[in-house]
Amino acid sequence: MPCLEACRQSGAEVVAVYTQPDRPAGRGRKLTPSPVKQSALAANIPVEQPESLKSAEARQTVANYAPDLLVVVAYGLILPRKVLALPRLGCWNVHASLLPRWRGAAPIQRAIAAGDAETGVALMQMEAGLDTGPVLLERRTSISPDDTGSSLHDRLSALGADVLAEGLRRVLTSEQLLATAQPEQGVTYAHKLDKAEAELDFSRPAIELERQIRAFNAWPVAQGAIAGEPLRIWAAQALDIEHQAMPGEVIAASRAGIDLACGRGVLRVTSLQRAGGKRIGAVDYLNARPELRQPR
Repeated sequence: MPCLEACRQSGAEVVAVYTQPDRPAGRGRKLTPSPVKQSALAANIPVEQPESLKSAEARQTVANYAPDLLVVVAYGLILPRKVLALPRLGCWNVHASLLPRWRGAAPIQRAIAAGDAETGVALMQMEAGLDTGPVLLERRTSISPDDTGSSLHDRLSALGADVLAEGLRRVLTSEQLLATAQPEQGVTYAHKLDKAEAELDFSRPAIELERQIRAFNAWPVAQGAIAGEPLRIWAAQALDIEHQAMPGEVIAASRAGIDLACGRGVLRVTSLQRAGGKRIGAVDYLNARPELRQPR
């Protein structure tokens, strides 16, 4: 939990950690505490897990901690105006995009899927609107051609901790951070991911499917059929190859991967997963389905 550690190491006193209620996880669907809860308890920090912050009782609990500042990192619950108004310094949000682009729930995946060349982290002063507040500090990073939702998340998590730590250090020395209003142009929304979006549509260009696969790795993981078998597709490469095949048709299969026809170009699948199996490379899959290697 990089941002929690950034708060602790900055010299600020962390009086409480708020996280969502424990959720079922794993094959046994056992109630499991969030990682931030586990970290907080290990550090002897009080943990609160209200279903919402809308009730007077929930607001009073926050007020009883008398916080100077609230720091929000991927909390997933809306903070009512009355909660935003409680801390003397207001509320900060560590948001994984360069605002105003990709306001909302899934900025990391949306940036990859859209083909953005750059993203970053914004330390934002929260207000009532959805990620509309002024930006206090930001960090930038390039999105590489092999970045996945998972790898970019980890990098932005570290950047978020860095920018939060800087903000806290400066405030603790009585510096007032400059709040820069977001521009009105360039606003986009990163809507919450839905499992239904994971299905690959091979009538689309191969480059779009490649980005979709990278964005949805590690969740919800792209899905598509190869020669009639539904599979999870973990990694693939778009090839600028002309063809006359129908979308989704296997046009080649070798150690390099399994080539599927797309609306424009070819998608070479290199890592996949069969139902009930583990993630494997294309070579292992072809060993199980040698008929795909035949000339077509």
